[in-house]
Amino acid sequence: MSLKISRILHAGYVFECERTQIAFDPIFENPFSQNCYAFPDVRFDHDQIKNLKLDAVFISHYHDDHCSLESLQFIDRRTPIYIYCLFEEMLSLIRELGFENVQALEINTPVFIGSFEITPWPALDSDVDSIFQIKAAGMNVLNVVDSWIDLVTLNRLAKIPTWDLLLWPFQSLREIEVISPSRALPSNRQLPREHLEQLKILNPRFVVPSSCQFIHESWSWYNQALFPISYEQFQEQVQSILPESRIVRLNPSVAIVLDQNSVEFALPLSWVLPVGEQDVDYCYQPDLQASSTAEISKRFDALTSTQAERVYQYCRSDLLERYRSMEASAEPFFLQARIWQLSVYDHTGEPKHFFYRIQGKNIDSMEESQELLSWTTELPLARFYGALDSGESLTSMYVRINDRVFESQIEKDIQEVDLTEDPLLRCLFNGAFGVYQIAQLKRLQDR
Repeated sequence: MSLKISRILHAGYVFECERTQIAFDPIFENPFSQNCYAFPDVRFDHDQIKNLKLDAVFISHYHDDHCSLESLQFIDRRTPIYIYCLFEEMLSLIRELGFENVQALEINTPVFIGSFEITPWPALDSDVDSIFQIKAAGMNVLNVVDSWIDLVTLNRLAKIPTWDLLLWPFQSLREIEVISPSRALPSNRQLPREHLEQLKILNPRFVVPSSCQFIHESWSWYNQALFPISYEQFQEQVQSILPESRIVRLNPSVAIVLDQNSVEFALPLSWVLPVGEQDVDYCYQPDLQASSTAEISKRFDALTSTQAERVYQYCRSDLLERYRSMEASAEPFFLQARIWQLSVYDHTGEPKHFFYRIQGKNIDSMEESQELLSWTTELPLARFYGALDSGESLTSMYVRINDRVFESQIEKDIQEVDLTEDPLLRCLFNGAFGVYQIAQLKRLQDR
């Protein structure tokens, strides 16, 4: 008996054993999650996808690059959907799309579908993520998705005698570093030490570099700054600690058949259509000069006057109301009075500046101040509107935070401050849930 595993895209897979077919984190869009472009490039035959006879779909967590209604819309509504999510609202959104059987996964509780036993295990951030143990055809597969493994979980997984295959997250994305590039140290281009230790403990027969098959727009400087690990480096570093294991690269559509003795390549998925060269690799450039927010803003189309005014109105009043309604930042930096400049760049590269005085929960707008700035945020107008209108996430907004040199005392104070405590980011994202999927559902219903 054997197990067939086919790559869709990113963290998406189809598992087949005997007559049972299960999809994990299916994405049938390119780009997906606003500006994630498949790397290598692919297209999808949605007519074929509509005719798939899947026995179930498993979704590891609610992030939009794993749970996308724009992708789920192509799946037969009678297909059971199992999702790890602590928020009932996400299950309701999927049901509103028309799915008849949507169930929340419970940690450490196996689900049996035909020839498969699927057990969700807690990831390090168990409020958000899960990982999957998949048993079929007498084999054990661990799909780590894009999570870190909780130590308690690792100890339990280590007791399993044989791991036949691991789907392992191979990129350590520099998502924080790119929002303040002048303050970021270059990557050492090494896999996280914890990942290597965990791989060695689990000691699988086969490892697939997984969960990162995208780049951003062709002009984006992120493409050389966000992705420090190449497929080649992953191969070398993992092979050095697991000399008896085999590293298997699965590009979109590519399939393998796994049995007790070997892994062999099989017929690819017919509905995932490769475009151009497929064995492409990431190229990290540590000395790359980041594009300015003004330059990036020129890449986006002009907004209508109504759309632009929505953003400016948010800056003038809605942001203040939102900030005052939240708990104060946990960062001691913001307990003192701080002058914050928010700069919004239009499609011509021209900025509009907004100034605020912040202290604890208090915020007031100001005219341009003669006082020293102590925090800055800048972003394109179009991407700001996307965050307000369609739930656009941080990774696609091209936000730039504190990318300058402040007065010496402020520089000293700011060194250890978490950049995600940025006032705008907190206003846009703290307590927000499912905004991206809510906007997707509205678009789908309006069509």
